[in-house]
Amino acid sequence: MTQNASSPYYLAEPYTEVTVLEVPPVTTVVQAVTDSPMASMAEVFDSTFSALFPALGAHGLQPVGPAFSLHTRMPTDTVDMEVGLPVDRPLAEPVTAGTGITLASSELPGGRIAIVSHLGAYDGLGDAWGTFMQAVAEAGHQPALPFWEIYVTEPSPDQDPAAMRTDLVTLLA
Repeated sequence: MTQNASSPYYLAEPYTEVTVLEVPPVTTVVQAVTDSPMASMAEVFDSTFSALFPALGAHGLQPVGPAFSLHTRMPTDTVDMEVGLPVDRPLAEPVTAGTGITLASSELPGGRIAIVSHLGAYDGLGDAWGTFMQAVAEAGHQPALPFWEIYVTEPSPDQDPAAMRTDLVTLLA
């Protein structure tokens, strides 16, 4: 059964089982990368977020939700993704920020999605994705691109990795 999300789905309590929702698109500001080596993902995240917050402030935009990465194809040894934040309104035009990265408006897709929360360290995300996609298929749904991770718990040096929440989301065909 598909539920309509009554508030932003990325601000809800953890999804302890696969849940299907009908959601509206969410306005975002992102850095898009193509064919980026998987080994450099941490650098992409660091460069994006060190530039993103000051750029949002300079353009009068406010974050309205947690950070995410949206994948537009299945990763191999490289990844095509957008890394960013939901915001209160679109960026008027792309801007160059930080160390020369380009930030632009985009959106998390609206439509039917499947979502589940992973509680634990980032190094468990690969296994969590496999379990999630299997459960989605076993429930009779067809995952589609894109898929995304929502980093509900902001990482910090004092954060217990076991308590970190990452929501796994896939668009449904």
